[in-house]
Formats: sequence, structure tokens, C-alpha cells
Amino acid sequence: MHGARDGATVFVVDDDLSVREALSSLIRSVGLNVEAYASASEFIERCRCPIEREACVVLDVRMPGLSGLDLQREMTAWPRSPPIIFITGHGDIPMTVRAIKAGAVEFLPKPFRDQDLLDAIAQALRIDRDALREAADRALVRARLDTLTQREREVLALMIQGLRNKQAADRLGISEVTVKVHRHNIMEKMRAGSVPALLAMLAQQGR
Repeated sequence: MHGARDGATVFVVDDDLSVREALSSLIRSVGLNVEAYASASEFIERCRCPIEREACVVLDVRMPGLSGLDLQREMTAWPRSPPIIFITGHGDIPMTVRAIKAGAVEFLPKPFRDQDLLDAIAQALRIDRDALREAADRALVRARLDTLTQREREVLALMIQGLRNKQAADRLGISEVTVKVHRHNIMEKMRAGSVPALLAMLAQQGR
């Protein structure tokens, strides 16, 4: 299965036992882990903790209690929300539009081909893998920023503004040599090979 990776987990949420069992069997056949839930409430109760591993959710739209769309809205407030693939036997155009606009990867009307679902899962897992990688990169940059001293942070702020060493020195009331030392320390601590590389790192942080 292209795009999937051993160890990835697919959460199946569907109130129909026969559908849960069939989907679980199909997904396991391509080497993926499966966790199946009979309702959105059960999924929320057992998976509310941050899902840190690579994952996606195969979710029925219409279920007793919380619907799939209700669960999708609930998940947007989670610290981390895996991509969703909707399946339904009663889909309509407005529902599809709502689901896709809210970030669903795919919307498959029942009956669907096994391969269509597997392709959608592969796409969702690629999206989630990229999201996890980006989150890890951001966390690494944040950790490096936390090692900077207050003065180094001040120099960094002026670097971001594009000030030269002499301008930064004048602004901070310190010598140009001292600014150069701080810049060197910043580059070392941030493990940046160049100022453009450093600025690119910080751009990922929204700075």
C-alpha cells in the first residue's frame, strides 16, 4: 500500500458491527493497526488524549447520538486531530461540502470499492505523517529558542527586523563586537547554517 507505513493506526467509527468488522479486516490486510469504535462518544472517551502516532479516522456520518459531523467538530478542538475519511450510505451534496470544507480528506458513499478506501487511507496517512513531522520540527525549534538568553533574544529580534550589527549595537547600547558574539551564539544554539535558514526556521513558528 503506497503511502502507508507499518505502525500507523486507523480508527474506525461506525455503529454497524458488520461494517466495523469488514473494514477492520480490510485495513489489517495491508499491514495497518486498527481500533474500532461503535459510536462517536466511545471514540471520544477512549481517544481524547493526544494521538501522537501516525493515524487517520474512518468515520460513518450518520450514527445514533453524536453524528460523524458532530465528532468532526469536536475533534477540531483537540490538541491534535488526525485526518478524517467519511463513509455514508445516506450522503448528500450539502453534507459532503460541509465535511470537506471542515477538512475531511475524502467522502465515500456506500457501497465503495475496497481500493478507493485504501487509497483514501494512504492519502490521509501521508497528510498526517507530514503534519507530525512539521509539529516535531516546530517543537525542536521552540526548544532551541528556549536556550537563548534574554540578550540573545533581543539581538535575534533585531536580526529578524533586518538590522545590521552596528544598528543593533546602537539600538541595544552595546558594542558591535558584542552583537557579533551574540549572533554567533544564536546561530550555534539554533543550529542554523545561515541567516536565511534561521529566518526560515522562525517563519515556521509564526515569528
